[in-house]
Amino acid sequence: MKLTEKQLEQIRAQIKRVKEFGNPFYTKRFANVNPEDIKTQEDFENLVPFVTKQELRDAYPLGLATVPEEEIVRIHSSSGTTGAPVVIPYTKKDVEDWAIMFARCYELAGITNKDRIQITPGYGLWTAGIGFQAGCERLGAMAVPMGPGNTEKQLQMMQDLKSTVICATSSYALLLAEQVEARGLKDKIHLTKGVIGSERWGEKMRNRIQSILGIELYDIYGLTECYGPGIGINAVGDDAISIFDDYVYIEILDPQTGKPVPEGQIGEITLTTLVKEGAPLFRFRTHDLAAFVTTPNPTGLKYPRITQILGRSDDMVKVKGNIIFPSTIEDVIKGVPGTSSEYRALIEHVDGKDKMTLSVEVEGGTDRTEVALAIAYNFKQKYNMTPEVKVVGIGELPRSEKKTKRIEDKRFD
Repeated sequence: MKLTEKQLEQIRAQIKRVKEFGNPFYTKRFANVNPEDIKTQEDFENLVPFVTKQELRDAYPLGLATVPEEEIVRIHSSSGTTGAPVVIPYTKKDVEDWAIMFARCYELAGITNKDRIQITPGYGLWTAGIGFQAGCERLGAMAVPMGPGNTEKQLQMMQDLKSTVICATSSYALLLAEQVEARGLKDKIHLTKGVIGSERWGEKMRNRIQSILGIELYDIYGLTECYGPGIGINAVGDDAISIFDDYVYIEILDPQTGKPVPEGQIGEITLTTLVKEGAPLFRFRTHDLAAFVTTPNPTGLKYPRITQILGRSDDMVKVKGNIIFPSTIEDVIKGVPGTSSEYRALIEHVDGKDKMTLSVEVEGGTDRTEVALAIAYNFKQKYNMTPEVKVVGIGELPRSEKKTKRIEDKRFD
């Protein structure tokens, strides 16, 4: 996606500002970069260096701040489960800009100030819950700020307050849907839409949630390092995710070479913030995989559009010479009748060989032997490897109130 002249000017202004502020993190990165030399797309790609999550971690705790401390009104952070957390400072304007984008997400999903929005993602240092709420309040809708867990209470409030929108991870949306079904609550709830984010999810999972709850589902995109969820969503009538390029510039690059992939091909999402004050991002490599959508936008919106998130480059595992993503497994499962959306893959090194055990849920009445054989056969045909397939009933694999880890690689434990 080509930079506009306005975006180039915003990037030049950001680089000039952070250099003048004297932040050591950015001063070092841009020591040999004169912002006035960035006149074209090619200049941007050649002169502006990438930043990785590890580099952001290394700036812990407040090494990313590019405003005086008295202008920082809030911090958020990543979980820090794989190292030091990334701490992101926000100014008053950053918080307002994020709320504006989030309210725009709701509007593109056809949500209005007459809706009642039940918010189940977590609050606190994580960006999710408070982002969903700020956008809701900006829109003028009623927020039901439940936070995560306590499914019993979630279902009760959903009924009593007549929530019309559910905001959740796909894993928790599925858990709630299955509980609605198991308890016979379908006629007692008033949900019409779901805004789902934080993890990728496949077609089977989407269809299952939709069919149980009878609602429209929308993919919201974002990440802690770049405001949080709310920098893009798919609009009513469009499956592709629109990215708000008045706040964020998006590239899709080859994960190995760092060069742009041809439009329509899958690559790694790389983000640059255009007006963020507290901790601007320059070419941040997200590890999220998607492709630009180049077909005409049926909604008439002019934002750049990407596919749903197809996986993460760091979710990739290599088994017997084959590159496996969650989407790889989902592609095989969806073609086998009777399978659910839920699966887990366990990869081990046994007797000198790699082994993948794939556990898959199936609907009642399904011939489990036939399903296991079909999945093993399809895997062999598509990827030249044969997993051991274990078939279980609906609900037998664990459910999550947050994100679900679907591939567990124990070869290096």
